Amino acid sequence: MSISGSAAIVGAAQVDVFRTEGRSPVGLMAVAVRRALQDAGLTLADVDGLFTSSSYYAMPTLTLGEYLGISPTHVDSTSIGGCGFIAQLAHAAAALQAGLCTVAVIAYGSTQRSDAGKLVSMAEQSVYELPYGLIHPIGAFGMVAQRHMHQYGTTSAQLAELAVSARQWAMLVDDAPYPTPLTVDEVLASSIIASPLHRLDCCLVTDGGGAIVLTSAERAADLRSDPVFLLGAGEAQNHRNISQMADLTTTVARDSSHRALSMAGVALDDIDTVHVYDAFTISLLVLLEDLGFCAKGEGGAFVGEGRLAPGGQLALNTNGGGLSYTHPGMLGLFLVIEAVQQLRGNAGRRQIPGARLSLVHGMGMTLAAHATAVLSATPQA
Repeated sequence: MSISGSAAIVGAAQVDVFRTEGRSPVGLMAVAVRRALQDAGLTLADVDGLFTSSSYYAMPTLTLGEYLGISPTHVDSTSIGGCGFIAQLAHAAAALQAGLCTVAVIAYGSTQRSDAGKLVSMAEQSVYELPYGLIHPIGAFGMVAQRHMHQYGTTSAQLAELAVSARQWAMLVDDAPYPTPLTVDEVLASSIIASPLHRLDCCLVTDGGGAIVLTSAERAADLRSDPVFLLGAGEAQNHRNISQMADLTTTVARDSSHRALSMAGVALDDIDTVHVYDAFTISLLVLLEDLGFCAKGEGGAFVGEGRLAPGGQLALNTNGGGLSYTHPGMLGLFLVIEAVQQLRGNAGRRQIPGARLSLVHGMGMTLAAHATAVLSATPQA
């Protein structure tokens, strides 16, 4: 039994993707859920599947369910970092197919920017790394960058190209927080945070809430919104701490993406838009290699010459991603929402003409967990 094409996203919404004063993470989730349900033409009374994850709440489905005033028959609080919401796409599709629920909501909310300096995260501390001074997560990604540079000759200027391309995409979004151009020299002139990574090699710190609504492909046909179908999905993980990563330059994203593409019956060349978790320029470069867009070690050369900018070879993170649009602690759900907008043809000035297939890939923690999804404007590729 395959879940390919069996479920569809029928509602998607996001709220306050930069800074929010006076709202709670669960409050942001609730606003996003309401908007996503309105998009789908459904109500809270229809929701019987609830999926979420949080660094604020120990029992996030209980917190969100209580806030929304619903009593779902199926819940999922998978916690594998920022890719968890992409993994939950497959979990929700399987639950829908098994009859465990009929309408599933996946939601996330964070006030990370508003809480700067006072946020107490529930994330566990690493007893293997923290005592030795490794600051999570930037220290780990500094190590990855150092290794990639040593092994393959990658340069800081090449990493900076990723930030520059992201900013060019963000400038096409009406409500982008930084709607001005960025140059390689400006990235290199920004302060070093964890050598060799500069401040502008790092993602934004924002608030934000998002939600999507899924139901069966059959029911989706009767709803008012344009459905976006889940054709393929895959997950993989191989460590928790960066010190236990077997190879700092290679991840199991290659495994999760292979599973997703195989399930969907498509190849990378068939994909119209690509949405990849970009917490740091180096993590994005490594993921592009492992997903197969270029060979291992060739990422530095691949990302140059405007190849990833608007009008380039690869339509990547078409709203600016985590580097130039939003990053409220965990980015995965916002990658899905942007893919939905592209496949519906609702992306405004950044719309990729004729987009029919999107690949979404998220990472969790320090390149530890991975989830990939192939989304389509039609139930079959």
